[in-house]
Amino acid sequence: MAFTRAAIAAALLHAIGCAAAPVAQAATGTVSAAAPPATFTANPNIGPGGNNFKDSAHFRVYGSPSTGTADAALNMLEAAYSCFVDALGWRSSGISFTDNADDGPWTKVNLYSVKSLTGAAGVMHSDYATGMSWLEVQHEYTSNPGVTVHEYGHGLTYHERNWVDQTRTGAWWETVANWVADTYKTSELCAGARSQFGQPTSATEINLQKVIGDSFQVLVDGTAGSGNYYEAWPFLTYLTANPDKFAGLGRDTVRELFRQYQRGSNETPLHTLNRLVASSATAQQVVGRYWARMAYVDIGHPTAQQAFLQQRGDINYANLDAQGSGTWRVKSARRPRYMGANIVPLRTSGSSTTVNVQVNANGGGAFTATLAVRNTGSGATRYVDLPNGSGSTAVAAGEEVSLVVANTPALIQYDAFKLGSDVQTGLDYTVTISGATA
Repeated sequence: MAFTRAAIAAALLHAIGCAAAPVAQAATGTVSAAAPPATFTANPNIGPGGNNFKDSAHFRVYGSPSTGTADAALNMLEAAYSCFVDALGWRSSGISFTDNADDGPWTKVNLYSVKSLTGAAGVMHSDYATGMSWLEVQHEYTSNPGVTVHEYGHGLTYHERNWVDQTRTGAWWETVANWVADTYKTSELCAGARSQFGQPTSATEINLQKVIGDSFQVLVDGTAGSGNYYEAWPFLTYLTANPDKFAGLGRDTVRELFRQYQRGSNETPLHTLNRLVASSATAQQVVGRYWARMAYVDIGHPTAQQAFLQQRGDINYANLDAQGSGTWRVKSARRPRYMGANIVPLRTSGSSTTVNVQVNANGGGAFTATLAVRNTGSGATRYVDLPNGSGSTAVAAGEEVSLVVANTPALIQYDAFKLGSDVQTGLDYTVTISGATA
């Protein structure tokens, strides 16, 4: 099948403020229909080519400054392939975008280690002639999984096909790529693959000051210089871990956000999510509970939660202004925008008490309010829904409690790189609390 636009490879840049969804063909098919060979075929015509290269079964690295760096990159990439393709069943990066039968030929992904790139540590390209992805990464980052596996995550997204040339998925490509990198580095899902290729478990990518400190932003916001689209990936971790056991979510959720995307619709991934959970929930309910669990980073990511417990004192929680008589109003600059939220730690006396809450949307607006309660000794958590913003819970000595208010209106078709007032207008609300203070 021909490309939808006659264009050279588009780049996805792993750099602040730089991202572009690749241009390519309409997509069909899912997993491979034929068993792949043990070793794929190299194609030096994908990218600039060259004589200085080293191979593995599924990849070729060109231009590495040392054999050790090339080996490190190849082992990382093979571990990522083993995890996402072999274990999690994503479409192989060795199959052309245009291969509707998914029966080959099977081609190695080329990675070019280069001295410099303009405004980027790494770039994913797509090749018009072959329908293959290829990567460029600066020398100093070639053995860094936060860059190389991130860029390979773009390649995997490209080869899954359904998000390509869909502008409303554009910013989500970076969210997915950082989720791929973090999952590769930290998750039990990739533990076997890491072990097979001698790769360590390493530090999480989570940026708590952004994902929690700016939780009021649109869930995935691609605004240059201030957006969160690189940092929003914990939402995908939550969907994958599925600690609330929503039907339709779990290990394969990210893959299914590609597979169940309505091809050519230019819908947002939240619309796809809404269909995935339609038998038992809504996307709004899922988003509301995600933010409730982010109060204590209880999303099925132990190392991210440990980072939270170490860093929580540095996070900006200044969301409300006191109005007197046990009432607070959300600050105008921190009103939660589309699918964003405020997380408000509450202060109690330290002894057993009952916390009563009433949240009112000033001027109307749909929202999801929850009390998140955590036992500071055992770490056990519980979540109390506040229907229509109202409810209470007993908080024992040794427990801490937070109020979470998420802006969860009807789904909006939005482009995260071009946010309009429909998603940028925040939820104005007032909350009255007894038994605790904000």
